[in-house]
Amino acid sequence: MTLSDTLIRSAYWLQASARYAGVKGFFRRLLIDPRSRRRVLYDSVMIVLVLTSVFLLIYEVRHELGLWADVFEAFVVTVFIIEYLLRMWLYSDSHQVLIEQWEHAELVGLRFRPVSALWAVIKQKLAYMVTPMAIIDLLAILPGYRPLRFLRIFLLFRLLKLFRYARNLAAFGQVLLEKRFELYTLSIFVGSVVLIAAVAMYLFEAEQVEPAVSSLMDAVYWAVITITTVGYGDIVPQTTEGRIVAMVLVFAGIAVISFATSIIVMAFHEKMSELRDNRVFSSVERMSGATLVCGYGRIGQVVAARLAASRAPFVVVDRNPEAVELAHRQGFLAVAGDVTDIALLANLGLGHQVSRVLCLTHDDVSNVYITLTARQASQDILIISRANKTETVRKLTQAGANHVVRPYEVVGHMAAEFIGQPVAFDALYDVITRAKGIHLEPVHVSPGAWLDARRVGDIDFAGLHLMLFGVIRPHTSPVADGQERYELRDAHFYFNPKPELSLHAHDVLMLVGHQASLSHFKERFGQRRSSGKGRRSHI
Repeated sequence: MTLSDTLIRSAYWLQASARYAGVKGFFRRLLIDPRSRRRVLYDSVMIVLVLTSVFLLIYEVRHELGLWADVFEAFVVTVFIIEYLLRMWLYSDSHQVLIEQWEHAELVGLRFRPVSALWAVIKQKLAYMVTPMAIIDLLAILPGYRPLRFLRIFLLFRLLKLFRYARNLAAFGQVLLEKRFELYTLSIFVGSVVLIAAVAMYLFEAEQVEPAVSSLMDAVYWAVITITTVGYGDIVPQTTEGRIVAMVLVFAGIAVISFATSIIVMAFHEKMSELRDNRVFSSVERMSGATLVCGYGRIGQVVAARLAASRAPFVVVDRNPEAVELAHRQGFLAVAGDVTDIALLANLGLGHQVSRVLCLTHDDVSNVYITLTARQASQDILIISRANKTETVRKLTQAGANHVVRPYEVVGHMAAEFIGQPVAFDALYDVITRAKGIHLEPVHVSPGAWLDARRVGDIDFAGLHLMLFGVIRPHTSPVADGQERYELRDAHFYFNPKPELSLHAHDVLMLVGHQASLSHFKERFGQRRSSGKGRRSHI
């Protein structure tokens, strides 16, 4: 088998290997993915390791630590080397490069050259090695080589590794990087002023009998100290011309500091929203079964308050920064952005941490676009959308919404009900708003639970201070004959079912009652039967 065959077979084997992909995905989440919990833990451990190694290397300058310090330093260097090699491995997929080279050669009818393909792989690895953080990682290894004491100067690069692990420091470095043009321009200005002032100071002061500035280096040192408004006072101009240069340099220093401060403050102000969003994304990473509330208008605020009261995890997204700021003041997780952005939905964990999407904006067109984007991103999530116009309902359903709510129509029906039956309206309003502690909550029938295969008439709801409002049964379960039912999208709803209705697994009981009664019912009868001796329950 030739070298070309070996390379291509190995490349395709790696591409098809689920185990290889899983291992690489594990290390990618550990070292690179900013939203991974593993990376947070890893970064914390590495920060402690870096600071400890730096402290020991500094302490060892004047103290003898013994063999254990050498062993610890060897361990730290080994960890740094392994991390360096892993990051180089993760930087690019070498097997993918080989496959692309081979397929390109096959497409154009050329002979596959393994040396050229391997050189393409090496070039990608070299591209990683010349990145700033890779250089810092490499130089951070050198202080551990004890025979060469001068290498201890590279101890500073271990401290620079903190920029990789501490996200706040990394954000500061990113701010400086984004403003590199402004800072570069400022540096040229400062360098020019320092050089001119230093030369002028040297020309005016060096010819004195006892000159304070005896060399050009002294003049440069004085100019740097003066333009930064530090002013140690160790070098004082003796001539009138030198003092004039000093005064001009002081005013130039004030201008430089003001300009630099404005650049950095403006950059941080622009970066602050991104830092806050990253914190929200990290919080969402720790959630499960969260709800995405799209739109923080009047309806969105009511929904968010109800979700917060029930301690359900959720995050708010709105295009309006003022609405997002209001959500922040109320203590809710919120992000300013366009929900139709696939990247934003991915950062919010749609389909993973987020399992429900509520489209509550005041614009039907926006709700349709949000529904389309969310359904495209995940086929399994539950999407509930608001519709202000009747003709929008069908569009939202076709776009992928599981349920469509028309708030204005609902309010109209409630107003009509209040006119005709005010007592019934008050009762229904209390249930919806929970004004008097009355809740309407679902209770799921788990497979093997006490409720499974139980008749409704066998359950003493009145004795438990509860009222059965209805039963929701999925279409996959058998239809109950002789029961009045209403068709939902994926289920049947049995309103006020007869006592003969037999419950099945995956049914949902809609119960009305106080929270204490509902919680007691869920804990006692909503769980799966325990193995061994069965628990006897009498209602």
